[in-house]
Amino acid sequence: MADSNTESNWQQTTIEKLALSGLQEQKTARRWGLFFKTLLFIYLFTLLFIGLGWFGGTSKSSSAHSALIDISGVIGAGDAVNADSVIASLQDAYDNKGTKGIILRINSPGGSPVQAGIINDEIKRQKKLHPAIPVYAVVEDICASGGYYIAVAADKIYVDKASIVGSIGVLMDGFGFTGTMEKLGVERRLLTAGTNKAMLDPFSPVNSKHVEFAQTMLNEIHEQFKTVVREGRGSRLKETPETFSGLFWSGEQGIKMGLADALGSSNYVAREVIKQEEIVDFTYQDGFADRVAKKFGAEMGNSVTSSLVKSTGLQLR
Repeated sequence: MADSNTESNWQQTTIEKLALSGLQEQKTARRWGLFFKTLLFIYLFTLLFIGLGWFGGTSKSSSAHSALIDISGVIGAGDAVNADSVIASLQDAYDNKGTKGIILRINSPGGSPVQAGIINDEIKRQKKLHPAIPVYAVVEDICASGGYYIAVAADKIYVDKASIVGSIGVLMDGFGFTGTMEKLGVERRLLTAGTNKAMLDPFSPVNSKHVEFAQTMLNEIHEQFKTVVREGRGSRLKETPETFSGLFWSGEQGIKMGLADALGSSNYVAREVIKQEEIVDFTYQDGFADRVAKKFGAEMGNSVTSSLVKSTGLQLR
C-alpha cells in the first residue's frame, strides 16, 4: 500500500513538473515571440520613415562639393515652395564647410510675391555674407513669375533650350456670378462694416472704384518685380517693351534677351562651373514630428491662409 502511494505521489510530482516546465516554455516562447515581433515592427517602421523622408534633415558632406537646393512647385506660405524651407536650405548649405557653390534648381510656375521676395532678399543677404560661394540658378521645365523672381538673385541663370522663362507680371483673378444669380432668381444680401470691405466680391456688380484701386496695387507690385529683375540682371538684360509684359519665352530665346546666361544642367554647372562634380542635396525636408503637426493641426491654419490669398487671386503667375 505504501509503495502504491509512493508511486502515485511520484507520478503526480512528475506530472506537475512537466506541466510547470511546459508553462515555463510557453512563457519563454511568448517572450521571445514578442521580442522578435517588436524588432520586426521597429525595422519595418524605420524603413517606412526613411522611404517617406520623415526623419528629415539633409545629406551632408565635409568634403568639397556643390550644394543643391530644389525649388520645385507653386510658391506660397502653405505650398510646395515657401520662404521658411528655402531659407533653412540656404543656411544649411552655407554652414557646411565643404560647400564651394550653390545650385538653385528651379521648376516653378510662380506664386506668392511675398514668399518669392523674402527668398530673393535672403539669397542676396547670404551672398554678401559669403562672397566666395557663388549661387547659380538652373532652370528645368519652367521658371516663370515668382520662380524667376527668385532666380534673378543668383549670380548666373542656366537654362535648357526648351525651358520656359519670363512671365514677369502680376495678376489678380476671380469670377463674377451676378448674371447667373439674376437668371436663377437669387438675391444677394450682403452686410459690411466699412464701405470697401466687400471689394471685388464675386456676387456683387463690378465697382469701378474698386477696380481702379486693385489695378493701382497690381501696378505697384509689378514695378517692384521689374526693379528686382533689373537689379539682378543688370547690363545683361536687353530690355524691350515686351520684357515686362507678362510674356514668356524658351530658354534659348531667354538667353538672347538677357533673361538667362547660358545653357546648362545642374550636373553641368557642378562639373564645369563650380568645378565640384559631387552634388550634395540640401533641400529642406520636414521631420516626422513636423509632418504629423501639419497633418493634424498646422495644416488647418495653412488652409485658411491659402483660402484668403486665393480669394483675392494675387499672384506672380
